[in-house]
Amino acid sequence: MAKVTKTDAQWLEQLGEEAFRVTRKAGTERAFSHEGFPKAAGTFKCVCCGAELFRQDTKYDSGCGWPSFYAAADGAPIDEHVDRSFGMVRTEVTCSECGAHLGHLFDDGPAPTGQRYCINGVSLDFEADES
Repeated sequence: MAKVTKTDAQWLEQLGEEAFRVTRKAGTERAFSHEGFPKAAGTFKCVCCGAELFRQDTKYDSGCGWPSFYAAADGAPIDEHVDRSFGMVRTEVTCSECGAHLGHLFDDGPAPTGQRYCINGVSLDFEADES
């Protein structure tokens, strides 16, 4: 599958300023700014390209202020990169379909994986499962 590519102007028009800053410029949204995600069964998708990234049943409240998941969806197009910004070494998580910055991955999550995908809420769209 070909990667989704657009100019900065096209991304900005599609996303708005905050989602553009986070997803296209590797920014971070303010903590606790996305507390109201739906609780229904469904899928969290990349706001840039619509790729399926996470399932609701792997979402949990980590207390960190950002949406957290203990696993990516089966076959999710997620890439991991070493991020040495801000004097830290972290694992950056991006969408491999469009290159969107999603957040970071940490090894302090719950069972069964022990992982915490700490994801910016503005990088996600939610789609409820059909009943």
